[in-house]
Amino acid sequence: MKALHIPAFHTTLSTLSLSTVPDPVPSPSQLLIRITHASPQAVDVLYALGKHQNNNAKRGHIHPPFILGNDFAGVVVSAPPGSSYVAGENVFGSKLGAFAELIAVEEGEVGWVPGRLRNADAVALVGGAVAYAAVKNVALVREGQTVLVTGAAGGLGTVACQVAQALGARVIGLVGSEAKATWLREHGGVEDVVIMDQKKVSGKDWERWVVDVLAATTGDGVDAIIDNIGCVEQGLRCLKSRGTIVMIGFAGRDGVMETIAMNKILLKSARVIGYRFGDHGRRNPDEIAKIWEEYLSMVNKGTIRSMIHPAAYHGLEDVPRALHNLQDRKICGKAVIQIASRAGSVKL
Repeated sequence: MKALHIPAFHTTLSTLSLSTVPDPVPSPSQLLIRITHASPQAVDVLYALGKHQNNNAKRGHIHPPFILGNDFAGVVVSAPPGSSYVAGENVFGSKLGAFAELIAVEEGEVGWVPGRLRNADAVALVGGAVAYAAVKNVALVREGQTVLVTGAAGGLGTVACQVAQALGARVIGLVGSEAKATWLREHGGVEDVVIMDQKKVSGKDWERWVVDVLAATTGDGVDAIIDNIGCVEQGLRCLKSRGTIVMIGFAGRDGVMETIAMNKILLKSARVIGYRFGDHGRRNPDEIAKIWEEYLSMVNKGTIRSMIHPAAYHGLEDVPRALHNLQDRKICGKAVIQIASRAGSVKL
């Protein structure tokens, strides 16, 4: 099969190319899935370049060779006897190896595509459960609060905005450009949009966007920040006393994690929480199952919508271009790559 195989870490995305690798052979407990759609995320860029914490030579668990990609949707090719799934059903999930024509997965690593969704919508929402849990279960956002979502025009950010708004909070979205601000305003989920400007304010060690957030809250600040880009230090400046910052995803700019003086957290009596969805799932599977149930309920009701980047990506050959656009911060919402044009009964 064709796949984006990583025999060694790359120094630039420009050297990524397709390879022909053996088809996966599912174990007796695994499903074989033909991938119809995949959606790149920031972690895929970092994995390709070896810049993620999971690539650490001593403590990481993802090392070459491997097939790149995580989020996928597809159709079941085969299932083991007694499986809940049958051939021809549409499923979606997240597992390393998604930028390929086929993938073998355990039954618990996928779910059925909700009946009202296309596979393209489902793959765009795979990672959204992380944002849902961060807003509702970790930040404990409630009606009447004000929430700042960083990277608000990205995959995690768009879901976080929608969830916070559904819970009755006022949402301020922080984005990196005027183009993203315009896109986010058009697609909803926020009351205010602030463009991230890292220039320092004269006479203060503050970035310009902090002043804009404070102005949008008449100086009060926000109750909670959902941070998926890595701006805790500046975020503390526009956080209310006893407010909460939840870090999700790999909250680092270009793979570099920020460092802050702990007294800044102390002075705000702030809660700064790192939320690692995968680890939560491994330790508390029952809680994660409930999170998925609640999240998919909101998806099925249309409370949470997929926000797909308007540019079209077709075939595995287009994965490097999508990753380049993601790295260059040109993606609004989620980039979705159509891998297969037809696959049994799959909806395209």
